[in-house]
Amino acid sequence: MNMLITGVLHEVESELEKTIRILANLDDNKKDWKPHEKSMSTIQLARHIVELQTGFRNSLKNDSFDFEKDYKPYACNTFNELSAVLKKETNAFINFIKETEQEFWLETFTLRVGKKVIVALPRIAFFRSIIMNHLIHHRGQLTVYLRLLDIPVPGIYGPSADEK
Repeated sequence: MNMLITGVLHEVESELEKTIRILANLDDNKKDWKPHEKSMSTIQLARHIVELQTGFRNSLKNDSFDFEKDYKPYACNTFNELSAVLKKETNAFINFIKETEQEFWLETFTLRVGKKVIVALPRIAFFRSIIMNHLIHHRGQLTVYLRLLDIPVPGIYGPSADEK
C-alpha cells in the first residue's frame, strides 16, 4: 500500500475514534438543545458530522456529488443510532480505501448543486480540505455544546480538562 493511501486510512480511522468518543458522551435528553436560535440543535450537528464522515466520504467513490440528486439526509434521531451508522459506514469506506490506487486519489472530484459546480479538485484535496476540515470544524463546535451543557468533554488530540 502506498504512502498516500496509508495516510488517508490513518486519518479516517483516527477521526472515527474521536467522533465515537464524543457521541458516547451525548445524552438524548439534550438532543434538541441549541446554544443560540441560529445554531443547529445538538442532534442536527451530530447528524451533520456523521454525514460528513460517512455519506460524503462514500460519495468519493464516484466522480462527483450533486446535492440536488445525491444528498439523502440521515433520519437518525438518537446518538446511539448515529454512532452505529458512523461505525458501519466508516468501516465500509475503510475497506474501499484499501482497494484503491494512488491514481484514484489524484483524479478530479466535482461537488455541484445541479449544473452549478461548487468546486472541482483532485479527490485527495477534496477529501482533506472539504470533508476533513469541515468535519473537524463542526466536531469542535460539538465539544463546545458539551461544555455548555456541563457534559464531560473527551480528549480529542490529547487529554481534555475533564480527563486530567
